[in-house]
Amino acid sequence: MAHPKRRHSKSRKRKRRTHYKAIGPSLVACPNCGEMKLGHKVCSSCGFYDGRSVIIPKKS
Repeated sequence: MAHPKRRHSKSRKRKRRTHYKAIGPSLVACPNCGEMKLGHKVCSSCGFYDGRSVIIPKKS
């Protein structure tokens, strides 16, 4: 493995790490009921996925 000959400064390290940030999950609207859900997942409120009823959701 290669090792640096000189030490990298703190500012150089921090410039490199500026793009590391936490982002929230991307949500999409369910085409059946309109609730927000994760993409490519079954809707937890209506139980539909890809235009078909996959599960029967529990009513609380």
